[in-house]
Amino acid sequence: MDNTTIALKQLKQHGYRVTKQRESMVDYLGRNQHRYTAVTILDRYMRTQFPGVSHDTIYRNVKSFIEMGILESRMQDDQIVVKLQCDFQHPHHHHFICTNCGKVIELKMCPLNYFEDQVPGAKIQSHNFELYGLCADCQKRANSLKEANA
Repeated sequence: MDNTTIALKQLKQHGYRVTKQRESMVDYLGRNQHRYTAVTILDRYMRTQFPGVSHDTIYRNVKSFIEMGILESRMQDDQIVVKLQCDFQHPHHHHFICTNCGKVIELKMCPLNYFEDQVPGAKIQSHNFELYGLCADCQKRANSLKEANA
């Protein structure tokens, strides 16, 4: 079962109707699931598909989707960016994010245990861990450009 199908199933399980607007939002994010999308871009897309839909409705749905675990969110350049949950079986995970193309790769390990050992007696209440750099494709392109210019 793909992530868009799982996301729509999650909506129903949380008592939400799967409207055309919600389905379109999930579909759009599913087609872009390997990158974060600014909520303003999602809002613009949704308003082109459904001209009568309000900003409030879109933002309210985004907030609900985040709370349900359908969307992952983070701050980027003072704005909220979202992506479809990449692993519904393991919602707690971390990412490598390409600083060139924006590609997101799920990391399979959480480093929290390493850090807990460094703060004995403390109670960690939350954490966020992301790696940034060039993905393999962007690194290959960068190397090719260097070789071509050498």
